[in-house]
Amino acid sequence: MFEKILIANRGEIACRVIATAKKMGIKTVAVYSDADRDARHVRLADEAVHIGAPPSRESYLCADKIVAAAKQTGAQAIHPGYGFLSENEEFARRVEQEGIAFIGPKHYSIAAMGDKIASKKLAKEAKVSTIPGWNDAIETAERAVEIAREVGYPVMIKASAGGGGKGLRVAHDDKEAFEGFTSCRNEARNSFGDDRVFIEKFVVEPRHIEIQVLGDSHGNVIYLNERECSIQRRHQKVIEEAPSPFISDATRQAMGEQAVALAKAVKYQSAGTVEFVVGKDQSFYFLEMNTRLQVEHPVTECITGLDLVELMIRVAAGEKLALTQAEVKREGWAIECRINAEDPFRGFLPSTGRLVRFQPPKASMWASDVEHRHGVRVDTGVGEGGEIPMFYDSMIAKLIVHGTDRNDAIAKMREALNGFVIRGVCSNIPFQAALLAHPKFVAGDFNTGFIAENYAGGFRAEDVAHGDPDFLVALAAFAHRRALQRSAGISGQMRGHEFKVGEDYVVVKLDPEGKHQQQPVKVRDYQAKTGSSVVHTNGRSFAICSQWHLGGARIRGTVDGEAFTAQLERGGKNPLALRIDHDGTRLDAMVLTPRAAELHALMPFKAPPDMSRFLLSPMPGLLVDVAVQPGQKVQAGERLAVIEAMKMENVLLAAADGVVGKVLAAKGESLAVDQPIVEFE
Repeated sequence: MFEKILIANRGEIACRVIATAKKMGIKTVAVYSDADRDARHVRLADEAVHIGAPPSRESYLCADKIVAAAKQTGAQAIHPGYGFLSENEEFARRVEQEGIAFIGPKHYSIAAMGDKIASKKLAKEAKVSTIPGWNDAIETAERAVEIAREVGYPVMIKASAGGGGKGLRVAHDDKEAFEGFTSCRNEARNSFGDDRVFIEKFVVEPRHIEIQVLGDSHGNVIYLNERECSIQRRHQKVIEEAPSPFISDATRQAMGEQAVALAKAVKYQSAGTVEFVVGKDQSFYFLEMNTRLQVEHPVTECITGLDLVELMIRVAAGEKLALTQAEVKREGWAIECRINAEDPFRGFLPSTGRLVRFQPPKASMWASDVEHRHGVRVDTGVGEGGEIPMFYDSMIAKLIVHGTDRNDAIAKMREALNGFVIRGVCSNIPFQAALLAHPKFVAGDFNTGFIAENYAGGFRAEDVAHGDPDFLVALAAFAHRRALQRSAGISGQMRGHEFKVGEDYVVVKLDPEGKHQQQPVKVRDYQAKTGSSVVHTNGRSFAICSQWHLGGARIRGTVDGEAFTAQLERGGKNPLALRIDHDGTRLDAMVLTPRAAELHALMPFKAPPDMSRFLLSPMPGLLVDVAVQPGQKVQAGERLAVIEAMKMENVLLAAADGVVGKVLAAKGESLAVDQPIVEFE
């Protein structure tokens, strides 16, 4: 067994590998860029080596620097994680040539399966079901349009080296095919250094289901059941679960056997994933093979009780697989939510910055400990006070739960999301909470178009209709009453003029447009010691009991005897307001006396300044292109600028016809949120 391994990655996956290595008694070496100098994976590793500037191409994609770091520290093996160089054939070959073990498949397996064009041809030869399409690299956008017409719309345009939703577009017409081809090539060139693009038929109402395979150097290959990954936004997985609520045992076995046959055809050694697109009739087609560990591997670990990272390390060290296909378990139900640094209420734009608060829910399962199950697990590469940089992907953490069945897992996940406190950057937690409460998701009735169909106009606050607004109002009144108790208990108050706490309040729901709604509330039977009271509002009563204290971001307790977790804080734009988050629903409100509420209703509303004449940067990022000049006439929908953030290109389009007055930002400039780029006349 290895004595020391180097992890050629960053973030949560680097921390994940370090956890298993420590369990196995293996020393670890981290690599880091300037942006990650103080990152969690650097602190956790036994040694750390600096490898360059923040951009990936100057650090984490530099094979020479990583190999040099391994030699310098005496690491006997390299684990590539996922992304970056994990599916790079040349890197794997180079590592092997240097006499260092690659904790992943052999370079020839990566060459055969990591290349989507080659892998489809090989899959056909292995008699695996494949989708119709054009499997050779396409040279021009014009040729892409011709091929798309031949295959028949809709088509999927994919970069051969793509992954993680990058270098992938769905086109429904010639215009989308032309633009999609160009964007795919650019993204693939920037992210993977390989701009080859191909086209295949897009299966309508498809499910994305993948099979986890595991092979060793002795010719043994097994499959570890499937993962359901159909909940996607812009081809990026959002929620993953195992097993799938859709496929039958017969389909599972057929898919598993095809995946094993494919892996054996390329003499696959290590953990890998064969992805399938599955139709409504459970017909399935080979999509691609990911020759690495997947982001969503924890859900497989939960239902099988296996540590996939440990198995990868043991296979790389030449050991035989310790279990047979018949010994693979499938117990309980696991769900993973990707917690990303993005604002769901602003079109999921990236949100970078410092994590002012980072308090995950209490974990009862851990990455390297497969004995603890049926609980909550958090895989992350950040901590409170850490930075979410603009140079890498947007993932903050992975939240994983394991339940006895699917309904139990959903309930556990909703409660865990309620208790996940993130401040300083926006996160997609409200969106995740809405998805988990959606009736179709709960019923298991969804496909890869689920988010596009149900949130076609984007995600808005009103889309989160699953929480109880009256409960949030009652909770605001309860918290306010509890805070007032402290004032009432301050010593030295003048006799006869002591602070008296009443029972009648008005909760003023704050609206950004000034349409404030008032809701009368009574807080009765307040007990300071037990933290209990009965709150009456809108014809309903809520018996709330909680020991919440001022300054605590989480409030836990019971309502009518049922346990709840919510997030509650005072402040924000209005220092007198309370902000409450529960089940994805948010309430910003002030709790006032009836007389103060009367006076508040008379206050004038100060409207925010009109910024409609400006094109504002919707996110922090790098301005890579400004497509207009002063005096130029533009039409609605015309391209104005391109911002690169978290490895994705974001094209800004004109919202209306107009004439450009001034260009306020230059190409190559780093932009802040809401920074003006263009001013219109």
